[in-house]
Amino acid sequence: MGWQADRGSWPGRASGQEEGLRELLAGFGHGGTWAAAVPSASLAAALEAAAGPEGLYEGADVNALVGIVRQWAAIESWAGAALLGTLRAMMREDREGRLLLRRRNDLPDGWDDSLNYEVAGALAMGPVSAGNLAGLAWTLGTRLSGIGRLLTDGTLTRAKARLIAATFESLDDGEAARAEALIVGGLAGKTYFQVERLAWRAALAVAPDVAERRRKWAEKERARVTVFREESGAVGLSGRDLPAAQALSGHVNVLARAKEYEASGAFPGETSSRLEALAYLHLLNGVTAADAVAFARTADTQPPDGAGRDHDHDDADSRDGQATTTEPPGATDQGESNAGDAGNAAGSRGTENRRSGHEPNGGGSADGAGDDEGPDGDGGDPNGGSGPNGSGGGLGGAGGRVALPEVTVPLATLQRRAERPGDNRLLGPLDPAMARDLAAAAARSPYSRWEVTVVDVQGYAVGHGIARARHSGRRKPQPSDPAYCPFPAQVNITVTEALLRQLLAQPRSGAPPGDWGLVPGTAKNGDDAWILTLPGVRELIVRLDCVPTHECDHRYQVDSYQPSGRLRRLIQVRDRECTFPTCSRPAHDSDFEHAQPYDQGGRTDACNTGARSRRCHQVKQTPGWQVTQPKPGWHKWITPTGRTYVQEPWRYTA
Repeated sequence: MGWQADRGSWPGRASGQEEGLRELLAGFGHGGTWAAAVPSASLAAALEAAAGPEGLYEGADVNALVGIVRQWAAIESWAGAALLGTLRAMMREDREGRLLLRRRNDLPDGWDDSLNYEVAGALAMGPVSAGNLAGLAWTLGTRLSGIGRLLTDGTLTRAKARLIAATFESLDDGEAARAEALIVGGLAGKTYFQVERLAWRAALAVAPDVAERRRKWAEKERARVTVFREESGAVGLSGRDLPAAQALSGHVNVLARAKEYEASGAFPGETSSRLEALAYLHLLNGVTAADAVAFARTADTQPPDGAGRDHDHDDADSRDGQATTTEPPGATDQGESNAGDAGNAAGSRGTENRRSGHEPNGGGSADGAGDDEGPDGDGGDPNGGSGPNGSGGGLGGAGGRVALPEVTVPLATLQRRAERPGDNRLLGPLDPAMARDLAAAAARSPYSRWEVTVVDVQGYAVGHGIARARHSGRRKPQPSDPAYCPFPAQVNITVTEALLRQLLAQPRSGAPPGDWGLVPGTAKNGDDAWILTLPGVRELIVRLDCVPTHECDHRYQVDSYQPSGRLRRLIQVRDRECTFPTCSRPAHDSDFEHAQPYDQGGRTDACNTGARSRRCHQVKQTPGWQVTQPKPGWHKWITPTGRTYVQEPWRYTA
């Protein structure tokens, strides 16, 4: 074939070779033969031939190059799997180097430490790293052979396979096999962070008690503060294996202080990340916000008679203003009005919902595959957006208010009906004990906000309501043991349709008095509602709205470009994240965006809108991209090369 010609023939290749090259490149395009080929030496040879003698890929269009990129990544995974397979072959030798175990399918539970040093020397890595690599080889060849096959066929990178192996390390062989079976069919196309989240959910599903023991052991035996040098040469300071509620509460304090600095106007040009780092150091060193702001305002103040100034500086844009003291996190009223007709509340009693949180930007990907990060702020539409005059259409920003940590926990877990995991954006899936602990800590804070999400049998959100105080007045903060500190948070309690119907038929919470409860009730205006009881017999009232996920009855449609507060909130709950499949930007930090542009006849309705991070929104508006919604909660992205990616609604655990 033309693409098999040696390199020396390329400068003056014949017409037949040109034709063969065009055919080869076409094969890497969307739907082409090479694009669907499994990793192999033949595929590697084809990729090398497509590159040409200097790797310029002459004659390749974007469609072909996308396919080539994907297949090179598959080859990389395939080669990584081959390396691990070679290590497994080394393990099958006995101490004298005899290959007696080659005929057997099993592998030894351990191997001589000399193997680690042999590998360390060959691969120029430390013995500990070599041992870890050998351990990964053993794990993917025995306990997690399904994950090993996904590495071989290019579905997973080695970093993702290593992540799954580490997450399942504390499970026994039977539990690991069950956890693997839960996720092995759904890992294709997932980012590093998404793989991590799936793996933890599977581990918690099969062995929640193991996760709890591992966490408590780490908090007791490994809690520490570490100082280390960053790759940049700067220094990192980190607290590790800390109690979750106190660590998250401390993070809220850092964000609150950073917001205070931002609002003061004394730190012009500083990014949010830089202000958070400054706030972190100031809190550790006992620097008050007032002193920090006052000092910052003197940064460009010229000393008397110009003393101490060695050279001229441009005048800073020093905006006058008083240092503002932020109110305690979450002290503002909760969300937008949840008013609506009585039929919505009654009709949604038998419906169900999903999950929320705050994940690390970029996902901490070990293989460098960080998630896209959109801009901070209210998520308004970018200039040139589908809205008139580029007006803002964000899915809901904090308006300068410090965002509370978001914790999702199933009602069944709170009431100990089941041991199902919770979730937090920063921490990922939470084992049931941690989820209960965080919810209890949030109940001790008068500044926590509460909501209820109803989910269907697949975990999709189908109902949602914001909980409000049943009686007027706000409780005053109560002093407590530091070990049981209040934890201001936004807590989303998930409940299945089946459990909600059970509670409707038998109006008992299933929880002991003074503990978590959810029973049918009546709002002040006489509408049907639900009464949520927190520990300490604090009662909140919740009216549920239907979340348009499967079908859209247009009940929340508005004629304007901007959505109503209710529609905005329900879209946030349904999507939870940006609807581009590999973007993890939270929905409340993303744009409220029309699939079919509003100025081209698109409805402001649940069946034509979704969460798009600012960056994804801008990409969607470039030529060749298209987004449609086959059903309200499903977002189908079509790229300029014709490839299709579909993002389903968020799946909550309830």
